[in-house]
Amino acid sequence: MNVSSGPPSQVDLLRWAEALAASAMTGIGFTESLYERERYEEILHVAGEIRARSDALSGRTVDSTDLVSEWYDGIGQGVKGYVTPKVTVGAVVGNDAGEMLLVQRSGSGVWLYPTGWADVGYSPAEVVIKEVLEETGIECEVVRPIAILDGLRLGITSIPLYSLVFHCRMKGGKLKAHPLECLDVGFFAEDSLPEGHALPLEWVSEAFAALRGETMEVRYDRPRDPLWEGDTTLQGDLGIG
Repeated sequence: MNVSSGPPSQVDLLRWAEALAASAMTGIGFTESLYERERYEEILHVAGEIRARSDALSGRTVDSTDLVSEWYDGIGQGVKGYVTPKVTVGAVVGNDAGEMLLVQRSGSGVWLYPTGWADVGYSPAEVVIKEVLEETGIECEVVRPIAILDGLRLGITSIPLYSLVFHCRMKGGKLKAHPLECLDVGFFAEDSLPEGHALPLEWVSEAFAALRGETMEVRYDRPRDPLWEGDTTLQGDLGIG
């Protein structure tokens, strides 16, 4: 068993805080015991303190009481109260020239592959097709999934979030940036990516390998030992949390 040494990182604190908060919120949503409810509420406050310390390491000042109130407002009852990660779906889309489709996010200004929240009533692959068309005007077909990622573990989001990424192939359409979600849109070669893009180097090589049709495994977060610790890889800011 590998035991990490040294003080916890900002990513560690964030992940632990959100894990504790999720467990406490789920407990409150299911329990009918006032005694247990009080214990879960105490855990929620501890999680708030940890999250506030995590944010402080990033230079942000957050009131732990406000965090607890926000979490508490999100508590449901029964199955609806079981807290799970949010889900986003992204697309690595290539054209005939082997270039990759990127959008410049309106909120952050960073360049990233098309990505958005999973919508109820659609499969992940259907969301991909819809999201690419809405954000870029490009029609595409799904080739296969290439990544299943935990945003908190990788340090790319500040909320519990799973990201499903698909390799897609352009079928038609015309480039047109979504007026609210995107500042710009375009296809880019591997050696001419735009400044301010949010693709870690490891992602760039893997994404273009997929576009070239090279055989590659689906990327996923390998189990840690112990499960709640371990290093983080592929850190960056994908602007989705």
